[in-house]
Amino acid sequence: MTLLRAADDRQSTFSARHSDGNRAVAIWLWAVAALVIAMIVVGGATRLTESGLSITEWQPLLGAIPPLSHADWLAAFEKYKQIPQYHIMNHGMSLAEFQSIYWWEWSHRFLGRIIGVAFAVPLIFFWLTGRLKRGSGAKFLGVLALGGVQGVIGWYMVKSGLVERVDVSQYRLALHLTTAFAILGLLVWLALEEWPDVARRAAGSVTPLIRRLGAIIVAAVILQVVLGAFVAGLKAGFIYNTWPTMNGQWFPSDYWTTPAYLTFFESHAASQFNHRIMAYIVVLIVLTELWLVMRSPVDSRTRTTAVFLALGVFAQVALGIMTLLAHVPLELGVVHQFGGAIVFVLAVVHLLAIRRAVVRE
Repeated sequence: MTLLRAADDRQSTFSARHSDGNRAVAIWLWAVAALVIAMIVVGGATRLTESGLSITEWQPLLGAIPPLSHADWLAAFEKYKQIPQYHIMNHGMSLAEFQSIYWWEWSHRFLGRIIGVAFAVPLIFFWLTGRLKRGSGAKFLGVLALGGVQGVIGWYMVKSGLVERVDVSQYRLALHLTTAFAILGLLVWLALEEWPDVARRAAGSVTPLIRRLGAIIVAAVILQVVLGAFVAGLKAGFIYNTWPTMNGQWFPSDYWTTPAYLTFFESHAASQFNHRIMAYIVVLIVLTELWLVMRSPVDSRTRTTAVFLALGVFAQVALGIMTLLAHVPLELGVVHQFGGAIVFVLAVVHLLAIRRAVVRE
């Protein structure tokens, strides 16, 4: 209690001197956000290489240690041989082939542990030295708690593929990826709030429509991430590898499934079609936002973020088309997932920029 009281006293003193933000805290949050982006990319590679089920146990602490001897590797391999994915997809694979998929999943989990440490340890330091603004400590604890929940969700996802399936549930995959993006968005937002220059209100003004569209863009990108997760979970990127039509059809003939209410979640054709259409919608909204920004007396921060967001969206759409036409090779698939994270970051940065501007009626 004494330490916490002393930390609160130091925090009050520090907050009075640095009420507009703390550059060191912001840099720390940006660094953790970069690690989360790396985690998203490695997760995409783990999914594309079918490596996610190679580790059949969840050991939050001991799991950080990989097999260290030949006997350890054989024991891990034997556990993998007990699940359906081995018997149906990888029966007869060699130990070396097992090791190649094991390392992807281990790296994904290990990076998650690194992120936890990289967030928790500096948080304790900043808190005890009074470098956090008043009220921000609770926000950071919330992000830390969400990170712990994400670990549980990850194991919940893996469990779905250990008994009756040869892959993980697309529903749980979507939940896992969406939570990762939520954590990323919170980190970016908090980092921007801590950066001194961003904490001050911008000089320009924006219309209510510009501000509303900024929030809609973030929501639309999140929805596109969810739809992309269903494409990945259903392996829907490996069908209809043509553009702009889907094998000559503007609307796939096998869109609907039975029962109809599961179409959006179970149909491979619907999954890819929905992801395509949502991409066009995101482009339309972002271009509308850019047009409104360019014809309004906004500040340079708002204009710059709108331009970079539009460029990022166009690059991501082009990358998505290339990935589809190439039948989703590992390299392009991973870069596409990275691009999605960057577009989301740009959308969050733009949203905060317009929220700092004065609203013009």
